[in-house]
Formats: sequence, structure tokens, C-alpha cells
Amino acid sequence: MSLLSPSFSRRAALALGVAAAAGLAPQLAAAQQFPNKAVRIITPFPVGGGPDGVARIVAEKLGRIWNQPVVVENRPGGNGFIAIDAFKRGAKDGHDLIVLDNVHLAAYPSLFKKLPYDVAKDFDTLLPLFKTHFFFTVGTGSKYKNVADIVADAKARPGKLNYGSWSVGNPVHLGSELFESATGTQMEHVIFKETTQLYTSVATGDIDFALGSAATAGPLYRAGKLRLLAFASPQRSAEFPDVPTVAEAGGPKDFAVTGWNAIAVPPGLPAAVTDKIKRDIEQALTGPDVAEKFKTFGYEQFPTTRPQFAQFVKDESQRFGEVIKKANVSLD
Repeated sequence: MSLLSPSFSRRAALALGVAAAAGLAPQLAAAQQFPNKAVRIITPFPVGGGPDGVARIVAEKLGRIWNQPVVVENRPGGNGFIAIDAFKRGAKDGHDLIVLDNVHLAAYPSLFKKLPYDVAKDFDTLLPLFKTHFFFTVGTGSKYKNVADIVADAKARPGKLNYGSWSVGNPVHLGSELFESATGTQMEHVIFKETTQLYTSVATGDIDFALGSAATAGPLYRAGKLRLLAFASPQRSAEFPDVPTVAEAGGPKDFAVTGWNAIAVPPGLPAAVTDKIKRDIEQALTGPDVAEKFKTFGYEQFPTTRPQFAQFVKDESQRFGEVIKKANVSLD
């Protein structure tokens, strides 16, 4: 039996409620006042590409929602470290945001022994902006008719079959390493300076195959110079329904290779502020105009909760870490 009188219990509950409200008041006030000046979205990507296009869509819409200027600041180069350094030295109150991709968040921690940032300490990753899946691409004159043909040839000629990408550690390279691991094959990785040169070499047959997205490989596919053997996802693409999944094309079951971009804020912001930023970016990513742009870029919406996305990043980091260790690749 309680020794407290009902009136005392009610007074105590009221006092606790007042205290809780008082504790929330500063956070709510901060959210109501944010932003009170121009907001900067720092991106490691150059002007003109798909990631830059999405950042500018978000910036333009946030500017209307917030009634403050929102500018995109491109800081390409240096593996993204130039942009990350600018973000780390920037505003800590949420007026500086940064766009990062799966390589920065999930691959580089395993590729670099000395990384100039700490994913857990330097970023509060709010939400993904988009994701894109990759296709297995070959030239129209290629002897490969499906993924099973690639696997069979790779097993018959260990180390002779080759694939291309534009660097060590990008999604195409790591996705191809993952494919080697999943199929028990050994192939040669050929690095190109940029994506146009890469997919042109696939089209001419100088490279046996390459993973490519609708954005990077799409132009040569539409020009009739590339064939899409398979879609690296457990489900077929809604935009390319006639292209089989990797499993349907004779490859590993549930094989997937994705690229994705996310937006992060400085750690330690009031929860009400981070919630507001996340909510407003989600609003900025809605609408038929955004859907049409995403279709142009070959991107997909990536709706998820913060806990789900945190687990997704953790799983991606583990998956990349395992394939990087097995392939014995490093960038320092």
C-alpha cells in the first residue's frame, strides 16, 4: 500500500511534468529559431554530377522551407577529405551540413589505417538522400550472354578475365571484389581515370565487364553500345523490368551492389534541431519533380528511420570490411 496521499502524488507528478517541460524548452526554442542565418551544404562531389544535382534540389527546397539561403559548396578531391575538413572546421550549430557517400562512411574506415576523420565522432548521419543499384554491363559484341557465362569463364581462366572501375575502394571496385568472393573466382581490376573512358572500354571490348549505374552506363546503353546482363539487386528494376537480377542470370543469390549518399550534421546538436533538419529534408525529397529528377539520375528513394539507417551503415561497413580484408587492398 502506498504511504503517499493522492494529493501528494498528483503534486509530485505535476512537478515532474513542469520540470520535464522546462528541460525541453531550450531544445524547442532552438528548433524554432533554426536556421537564423544562411545554411551551407558541403559536398565532396564536383558540380554537374548526380550527387551534386540532388544536393542542389534539397538546397533549393530547404531555402523555401526555412526562408533562409541554403547554398551548396562543392569541395571535390582528396578522397573527400577536403570537404570533410571544411565541415569539421565549420559551424557546429547545424548551419553547416555535409553530404557523404557509402565509401566515406562504410569503406574508407577499412581502406585507410590512418583516416583523417572518425565516422562515429565527427558526424551525426541523419538520413540517406538516395541509393542506386548497379548493373553488370558488357559490350554489345561480348561473348557473355549472362552472369553465369562470366563466372564460368573466370573459373576457367583464373586471373585473366578483367573488370574496370575508376579507383580503388569505390562501389564498383568493391562490388566486383564482393562478386569474386561470392563466386570463388579471381579477376583482374583495371583502373581508369574517369567513368566515360571506363564504359567506352567496356563497349569496345577492351574490358570484359564493369558494374555500372543507370547514370554512368546509361548513355552508352541507350546508344546501343552496351548490354545490361543483370541488375545487382534481389528484385528487378522498375525502370528496367526486362533485365534479370544477378540470381536470375545465373549468379549468386541475393547479390546486391548499391551506392548511396547521406546527409550528416555535427554531433551534439539538440535533438529537436536534428529532428527538424531531418523532417524538412524528407519533405524536400518529396514531390513529382524530385521523382522525375531521380529517374533521370537512375536513383531511388531510400526511406528509413534513423535506427534502421544506422544499422544499415553498420552492416555495410562490416560487409565492405570483410571483402577489403580478403582482397588485401589499402589506400595508405
